[in-house]
Amino acid sequence: MGILNSILRAFTWWDGQTLNTQIFTWRKGVKVGEDDQGNVFYRNGDDSKRWVIFNGEVEASRVSPDWHGWLHRTWDEPPTDKPLAHKSWEIPHQENLTGTPLAYAPPGSLRRKEPAPISDYEAWSPE
Repeated sequence: MGILNSILRAFTWWDGQTLNTQIFTWRKGVKVGEDDQGNVFYRNGDDSKRWVIFNGEVEASRVSPDWHGWLHRTWDEPPTDKPLAHKSWEIPHQENLTGTPLAYAPPGSLRRKEPAPISDYEAWSPE
């Protein structure tokens, strides 16, 4: 199973880091921090590259705004060194749920309606 797992990691990126990413991270990566979902953030020695190794499904919307700003160089200090001030009315970050059973369905949506009971239905049949 170890060889098959290594081959799959070399060619698939949607289940985690590929073999090349793991080797690059091992050789050049400096761990900067980790978020509450277990995603680990890295940079190289001269801070010219920044990247994230996802814990579980690779989905960009799982990166919180704090870490997203650091990854995209909106600010230089990572949230582990200089946490952002959050307002009392802010809700915790949530990944994009579009296409999942937990996606938002507005009132009146067909997805929210229960099927009509069919016990009083009498089918027509030609005679």
